[in-house]
Amino acid sequence: MLGLLVVLFVLVAVVGYFIGAYNGLVQVRAAVKLAWSNIDVLLVQRHDELPKLVEVCKQYMQYEPGTLERVMHARAGVDAARSSGNVASLGSAERELRTGLSGLYAVAENYPDLKANEAFRHLQDRISGLETAIADRREVYNDAVNTNNVRISSFPGVLIAGLGSFPEAQLLHFQTDEKSDVDLKAAFSR
Repeated sequence: MLGLLVVLFVLVAVVGYFIGAYNGLVQVRAAVKLAWSNIDVLLVQRHDELPKLVEVCKQYMQYEPGTLERVMHARAGVDAARSSGNVASLGSAERELRTGLSGLYAVAENYPDLKANEAFRHLQDRISGLETAIADRREVYNDAVNTNNVRISSFPGVLIAGLGSFPEAQLLHFQTDEKSDVDLKAAFSR
């Protein structure tokens, strides 16, 4: 009788352990989704602000349509990557957008009336603030992805991940050239 109780206790403990491990994987998967949602909210906010910035700039920058078109094209690329959830293409789309915005801000330096425009300054500050927030949230997202990937690669997570739907998540990273300062000459020579 005592032997049966010990076996039953061990069985309950093992099942409880695996249930706890499964729930832990569910939590880290949810953390990845939450972190991505937080980035997504900021990307949508920035997406909504960019046409306003371009409209303000159009009033002053009549001879710079290529610069404005690059920003809007890059905006569409980021939105497509964001909508599809394609983390890999989001990194390159973000680089193109940052290059376009840097070019826009550099060209704006040649238009004192534009720089003095309150709407332009407000939108520039708002977009810069969103850029900073996106970078901060990207760190949180990558931490959540790292935790998720370690948990599903470790024992017993690897067993449970194989039985359940716990895929490896992709880090949101930028290639080495995307981390360097933007080359404004290259941005305007396209």
